Amino acid sequence: MIVWDSPENVCVKKLVPSCDVKPVGNLGQDIDWSMRMEINTRKFVRIVIFVSLLGIFFAVVSVIYFNLTANPKTKPQESANARLGIRGVDISSLPKVEDHGGVFYNDDGREQDIFHILADHGVNYVRLKLWHTPASGYNSLERVKAVAQRVKAADMGFLLDIHYSDTWADPSKQYKPAAWEELDYDQLEGAVHDYTQEVVTELKVQGTDPDIVQIGNEIPNGMLWDTGKMDGASDQFERLSGLLKAGIAGVRDSGSSARIMLHLDKGGNNDLYRWWFDGMIAEGVEFDVIGLSFYVYWHGELDDLSDNLNDLAGRYGKDLIVVETAYPYTLADQDGFDNLLRQSDQLAEGYPATVEGQAAWLEDLMQVVEDTPGGLGKGVFYWEPAWLGLPGCGWDPENPSSGNGWENQALFDFGGKALSSLGVFLEFAGLAPDSPR
Repeated sequence: MIVWDSPENVCVKKLVPSCDVKPVGNLGQDIDWSMRMEINTRKFVRIVIFVSLLGIFFAVVSVIYFNLTANPKTKPQESANARLGIRGVDISSLPKVEDHGGVFYNDDGREQDIFHILADHGVNYVRLKLWHTPASGYNSLERVKAVAQRVKAADMGFLLDIHYSDTWADPSKQYKPAAWEELDYDQLEGAVHDYTQEVVTELKVQGTDPDIVQIGNEIPNGMLWDTGKMDGASDQFERLSGLLKAGIAGVRDSGSSARIMLHLDKGGNNDLYRWWFDGMIAEGVEFDVIGLSFYVYWHGELDDLSDNLNDLAGRYGKDLIVVETAYPYTLADQDGFDNLLRQSDQLAEGYPATVEGQAAWLEDLMQVVEDTPGGLGKGVFYWEPAWLGLPGCGWDPENPSSGNGWENQALFDFGGKALSSLGVFLEFAGLAPDSPR
């Protein structure tokens, strides 16, 4: 056995406790060098292992951070005491905003994926509009499919709003897709059915089956003009109902279990809703949800909305959702394009164009919906809370330089930072907001 006394002496021990052996040649130095090499090698291996483990640790942390910020997997904040089951936003403009440099920041001013910000504030549903063949490419099926994947990744509900047009469809205009302009009535019915079935099937196949499908957008005056226009003719309900039934059948034939919504504007006009839905029910149109648009500067007072919801609940027994609403937090402008609301005399009494006024408006509206008899007031969607006034983000799909007249009604400021009014959704999720209004 070799025992090291010092670099100069090597003692070979057998059965005696000590010995006096002189080193032979450079044996001590050779053994010393070998031992040093072995020690250094072991140290190097330990360092390599440590660095490797450190790298793995940071890689895991990075993946976790990315998943939490860029693609949240956790459900939106929820409580067993949620006051409204559906707390939604329509963010159809999001792809255009992000493509033109839009980024979003949470309450702390940290850049974060918008779905994470929305989920943290209690939003649990997203509405996306679909255009047939839009000039800009935005709101096309491919664009909707891409955002729908983000919606489902965030574990949110998905409402698909089919406009049956290449552009905006609302009470003042319901243009047919260019591809359908020459079709007769029977052919148009078939096109509506087949298109709807195809769209919902594609979404279903990729794992983003809509939870609600809206057949047409704000259609008190009909859709697919002039064929489906409510023009006062004796067959107006028959013509429109046939197109609606075709779309509903398309959803069903896709194998989807999505609920069907029919949507009108003027949410404070009870006479309109009674006339229209009585007529459609008489024609045998089957649906699950009544959707309402309610903008206080166009559609009456909150009391009008309340009266309408109360009557509809008792008359039809259908779920009721205010599927579009908004209110300004400022009268300032971001992009030089006149905002739809830009003067104080356009505002509702008691609700100034401030963040606090916007929050108060949203809270009071959501309270009205919550108070609907029979628990039939299911929720509210805020329309375009993330439509920033950035160059290229205008309203006209055929004109990239068109402006945005809506950015002062968003729930994010001009720089993309979440406003405290977004916290109202958290209140109706049954949780107090992180910070008071």
